[in-house]
Amino acid sequence: MSKFHFKIDPASNQLKFQQLIDSVTEAISKNLLQAGDILPSVNQLCKESSLSRDTVFKAYAELKNRGIIESVPNKGYFVSKATTKVFLFLDTFKAYKEVLYGSFLENLPDNIAVDLHFHHYNINVFETIIKESLGKYTKYIVMNFDHERVPEIIKQIPNNKLLVIDWEVHAKPENSSVFQDFGQSLYDCLQAHLQPIKKYERFIYMYPEFTYHPQESITHFNAFCKDNKISSEVLKNSREFNIKPGDLYLMVSDRMLARFLDQCDQKKLVPGKDVGVISYNETPMKKYVKEGITVISTDFELMGRKAAEFVSGGESVNYCVPTKLTLRSSL
Repeated sequence: MSKFHFKIDPASNQLKFQQLIDSVTEAISKNLLQAGDILPSVNQLCKESSLSRDTVFKAYAELKNRGIIESVPNKGYFVSKATTKVFLFLDTFKAYKEVLYGSFLENLPDNIAVDLHFHHYNINVFETIIKESLGKYTKYIVMNFDHERVPEIIKQIPNNKLLVIDWEVHAKPENSSVFQDFGQSLYDCLQAHLQPIKKYERFIYMYPEFTYHPQESITHFNAFCKDNKISSEVLKNSREFNIKPGDLYLMVSDRMLARFLDQCDQKKLVPGKDVGVISYNETPMKKYVKEGITVISTDFELMGRKAAEFVSGGESVNYCVPTKLTLRSSL
């Protein structure tokens, strides 16, 4: 206990027993407390922090219920296991999210456990799961989405505990964030590979009606095509998707990428020769499909690593993960 002291902020809106719980779990995550360390007695803590016995007992009871501390008669309260929990809230679990998740877990200390949840862009699910999680975790890693009610929901999470990942939408300046850029980075990636793009007659952005991909990408796609005098189209109706020789397709949906490849087989068109395709978001298999699918992607492994650093280090962060185009045979 020599290096650890409970932190109580009388001006905080957070209940004092919850502040005690957070002090212990955060200290464990930062290795200030380890398994076997003794905690202050109830009387000692009441005296040092000017807290009521009921408040201290309630905090210790909740920590015991979670299996974080244990009590030994006539000896006091001890840290039973140096494990703390992190709340990870993703939209969906696609192949590239698995890369992010795997990297996140690999770079966390062994004493940190992760509870994984999904909202599937459903605002009611988003709200319910956030509310049920409040006060139970040391850190909250949340993948936001574009809905008007998201800001009021995530503001319930203390700023120092919240990290917004993947998309910076609705993140406030005081929030930590590790994100990718969906606008200018798309323009820059396409501009850097203008020559292979220009060999096609038309450039078509397949933006299906079921996608949640940020719409700012459409603005920058149109700007790129206009600046380079490229014939283009943004196709939003997936039922109208019908590939033609000489066209290049930008895909933000792997479902539509599969349909593209199906049509290539049916029409005997060779990707990269008769038609071209650029797919958004790298996955482990895309470099092997049809001798390689060209991708525009951020580094999800780096994103996971940065998120883990926020959890284990405790420092605020605002980092835009670079996006690049990986050129393969499909272009």
